[in-house]
Amino acid sequence: MAIIRKVQTPQGVENRDITQPTLSYPDTDLPRVIVEVWNNRRHMLDRNPPDSNIPTQQAVDEATELINRETGMALRRAVIITEKEHDNHYVMQDDDEIVFVLPNPTRIIRGASQHQLLESAKLLMACTPNGI
Repeated sequence: MAIIRKVQTPQGVENRDITQPTLSYPDTDLPRVIVEVWNNRRHMLDRNPPDSNIPTQQAVDEATELINRETGMALRRAVIITEKEHDNHYVMQDDDEIVFVLPNPTRIIRGASQHQLLESAKLLMACTPNGI
């Protein structure tokens, strides 16, 4: 499982595994982003073509705006991917792309309270690749 970056080499462009060390980022508002996307994915998981791992521009725009608004970050390009995309070696589309993995909604109980969802999101953030 990895996130793959397209790298320019003397032989041309090739895909390389850029797996980085797992890190914990506990003091953040990212769990609220998880809960919001669980409740309303809008177009953040739209892909073009539909069965590819290539996010649409609208998916990128919505993810970047949501993450920057909810966390106070100033990222140029944020992409939210599914656990399945992560497990299938998602290929970054841009060198400046920051990739967030959305935990599968099957990991939570439908109808749970906002507090329960938030606490669940915090736990899943600590579990790679399950944390956004």
